[in-house]
Amino acid sequence: MTKNWTPDSWRSKPIRQVPEYPDQAELEAVEAELKKSPPLVFAGEARNLKEQLAQVAAGKAFLLQGGDCAESFAEFRADNIRDTFRVLMQMSVALTFAASCPVVKVGRMAGQFAKPRSADMEKQGDVELPSYRGDIINGIEFTPEARIPDPKRMLRAYSQAAATLNLLRAFAQGGYANLHKVHQWNLDFVSNSPAAARYQDMADRIDEALRFMEACGVNADIPQLQGTDFYVSHEALLLWYEEAMTRTDSTTGRWYDTSGHMLWIGDRTRVLNEAHVEFLSGIENPLGLKVGPATDMDELIRILDKLNPQDEAGRITLICRMGDEIIEDKLPPVVRRIKQEGRTVVWSSDPMHGNTIKSTSGYKTRPFDRVLREVQKFFQVHRAEGTYAGGVHFEMTGQNVTECTGGAEAITDEKLADRYHTHCDPRLNASQSLELAFLIAESLKDERDARAAEEKKAS
Repeated sequence: MTKNWTPDSWRSKPIRQVPEYPDQAELEAVEAELKKSPPLVFAGEARNLKEQLAQVAAGKAFLLQGGDCAESFAEFRADNIRDTFRVLMQMSVALTFAASCPVVKVGRMAGQFAKPRSADMEKQGDVELPSYRGDIINGIEFTPEARIPDPKRMLRAYSQAAATLNLLRAFAQGGYANLHKVHQWNLDFVSNSPAAARYQDMADRIDEALRFMEACGVNADIPQLQGTDFYVSHEALLLWYEEAMTRTDSTTGRWYDTSGHMLWIGDRTRVLNEAHVEFLSGIENPLGLKVGPATDMDELIRILDKLNPQDEAGRITLICRMGDEIIEDKLPPVVRRIKQEGRTVVWSSDPMHGNTIKSTSGYKTRPFDRVLREVQKFFQVHRAEGTYAGGVHFEMTGQNVTECTGGAEAITDEKLADRYHTHCDPRLNASQSLELAFLIAESLKDERDARAAEEKKAS
């Protein structure tokens, strides 16, 4: 931890992408209430995730991180949480089965309420209002009243996050994640997609393997088959909320942000000597850093010095968001510099943000083929550089939405209007997510086979 760090030391630094609350007394009252509230996650859970991410950094596991672009109060339903969990389970099983690789599962859930914006103001016609910054800050409705930052929204976000975590823990450890239920994780609207047919074939083979184990006398009730570890993450953007949720761990005396297991800094707030880097430098949670095409490598190295001075394995995940047209030019210098500096990181691909376009129908969308190409090129770059492509980071949902074009469903520009529900950026639906998981599994298997062959040849 940084010397002289305190949970509020960020307040003395310049800060970006946060609101100006009109009522400071109300803000302080909300902060005081949050500080008295129970933690949402526990230090031991965050340490377990860091240990598992260290295995990813060593090339022995794979990180699957996904969920909503921005969680909303309006779409808060148990079914939506369950369906997103289902899809992530399907994706992880596809990756584990096809690539023979343990998968670390991290949801963009139970805290992903705040969003950075490219502009402070939004204009519709002749009316200009403050931008929508996520339900934890203001409302999406284009009215002067809705766009006023309201600190009480932090209390509602906390309550929703707590309820979401309760349900996720029940799913992960209460029997729903039992591998014998692999057939039950499918969604009705996915059943007619090509990915679903492939998934069912895989599920049948898993059933056969489980029956074989039972016939051999292997106890089917072993813990690894009964449940799974599932973690949550979000962008640490609204620092009043994050500070209020930061507590001292009673077993180690160290500080943990108990709002989520893993926190990340976005491309717009990853600035040395500013508030967001300062805050995250003092907490012990595993951290993510978004890395875009304009990243200054010298500054990134200095940020790593501040966030991870001991080069602790599992502490840092670099989430690369480039765009499929430029990743082959922009990613290799980043990989080479990190490798040259001898830093231990998890390399993860965010193929969503660099491939956002405006469709001819006027909707913001992400073409599936561009998302897929960026992931494929991500693997190719790491293979060429001798490093491990260790993870993927998606904005996705278990809902039957039409927000990203393409995929086996062949969603066209004209179909985007059918079920375009996102509060912010377009998400992959369940069918597209599962299709992508199988394609990633093939790349991961090829990479692991190539590494095994090289190691055998070297020995």
